[in-house]
Amino acid sequence: MPYAFEDFTPGTTIDLGTTLVDRDEMLAFARRFDPQPFHTDPVAAAASVLGGLCASGWFTCALWMRAYADTVLAGSTSQGSPGGSEIAWPAPVFPGETLRSSVQVLEVRRSSSRPTLGLVTIQGRSAVCEPAARAGTEVLRFTFVGMFGLRQPAEVPAP
Repeated sequence: MPYAFEDFTPGTTIDLGTTLVDRDEMLAFARRFDPQPFHTDPVAAAASVLGGLCASGWFTCALWMRAYADTVLAGSTSQGSPGGSEIAWPAPVFPGETLRSSVQVLEVRRSSSRPTLGLVTIQGRSAVCEPAARAGTEVLRFTFVGMFGLRQPAEVPAP
């Protein structure tokens, strides 16, 4: 069933599934949007503090966003997002790894200015699930507000 504001409850976690980090996609993204040597050059990356070619944090965000769009946003009453308050990349992401992503609902509230809209504060996360040696390593964490329409819009008082 597509998501509407009423479907979000604080404390709920939604599993967004897994995503394989494709080396060619990762490199193409980095070359276009984040051409730092540890994202684009295997030799420079091996000599870096990261120890090898790794994904741009923005690529990791894009992977999370795709999983969120497919699992939560598709067919939902989403009306976008006014922004967030935190983003962290606590560990690097390497090509060939598999990430598991999720959403945790932190807070829900009705909009005071738009009675047919609800605001959902969400924490997005991604962690490595393969290879086993890095399983559970958190690689992305951020908090933002999603705006969702109500399934049953409230009656709007006449002016």
